Amino acid sequence: MALNIDQHFRRDDFKRYAMQCGLAGLVVLALLLVLDAVTQTVLIAALGASAFIAFAVPRSPHSGPRHMIGGYCVGILAGSLMGTLNAWVDVSPGADHAVMIVFGAIAISLAMFTMVVTRTEHPPAAALALGLVLNEWTLLTLFVVLSGVIGLSIIKQLVLPALLDLV
Repeated sequence: MALNIDQHFRRDDFKRYAMQCGLAGLVVLALLLVLDAVTQTVLIAALGASAFIAFAVPRSPHSGPRHMIGGYCVGILAGSLMGTLNAWVDVSPGADHAVMIVFGAIAISLAMFTMVVTRTEHPPAAALALGLVLNEWTLLTLFVVLSGVIGLSIIKQLVLPALLDLV
């Protein structure tokens, strides 16, 4: 199998590609250091996917603040609603796992529907909705995740003039 290199990647583009990918890594590092108060790393992992979108395709509408922050708000609402309903449902001990899976699927569907209707589509935020059903969380968790995506959006906007669409 031959290695397939991006046709837009040239020797002189290496610095740009490396700079953007390195910048994404530094932003995520800073966010993770600041947001270390949350132990549910699976919920914060969505920020890694958002960093890819923000820095690999910075001019895509899906990497803009409306989609990133709006998508996370929708994901938080859908996931926390379904997670709370899941916690309230009283089922036999053997059925609790299956019920949690059903609420997780509903959270993703609800998040997707709401994002599409409100034009705030951001796939990592749908993953966050699922994570909020499958993991324990607190209001601090929600605040930290939302703060992280706001920080990511601000940093991306500040360096946007220096960024290229890599994909």
